Amino acid sequence: MPACLDRVRQGDDEAARMLFHHLYPLVIKVVRSHLPKRTSDEDLAQTVFMKIFANINQYSGLAPFEHWVSRIAVNTCIKALRAEKIRPELRWADLSEDESLALDWLASTDDDATPGQALASRDLVERLLALLKPADRLVVSLLHLEGRSIEEVRQRTGWTVAVIKVRAFRARAKLRKALNKLMKQENS
Repeated sequence: MPACLDRVRQGDDEAARMLFHHLYPLVIKVVRSHLPKRTSDEDLAQTVFMKIFANINQYSGLAPFEHWVSRIAVNTCIKALRAEKIRPELRWADLSEDESLALDWLASTDDDATPGQALASRDLVERLLALLKPADRLVVSLLHLEGRSIEEVRQRTGWTVAVIKVRAFRARAKLRKALNKLMKQENS
């Protein structure tokens, strides 16, 4: 292995290919065990290999090479998981069959919902609200789901009227954007 690493460091493409084939089972195993929901295992494995080859000169040889590679793979997966948490996204494929039917029904009619459609609609709203920051979710819930006035929200939260209005406006815009994105996914 040390001779192969030296050849890779010198730019030997054949040695890099051999190293790739040797490490691929290890990397794909780590990636699949730490895979974020909406990331392809092959895409993430490719990112891991890019990091390995870009930083191969930093490998000191103090620990086994496979351990060094595993650490890069795990850290890359953790970073991808964190990025997914920071920017949560709801996709059409993430919806249950009832939720997607409810969304179709809501988009196409003004009629009152049946109990089943109302339940699926409520579940969809909860999933969309989960995309918001807690403070934004609180404002939308109080104003639009519980029907409270801005003054009541101000008394409960201690926020100014301006803060409440801005939070509600931005939260509604985020919800509208998420819903529009879902509708575009369904239509494509």
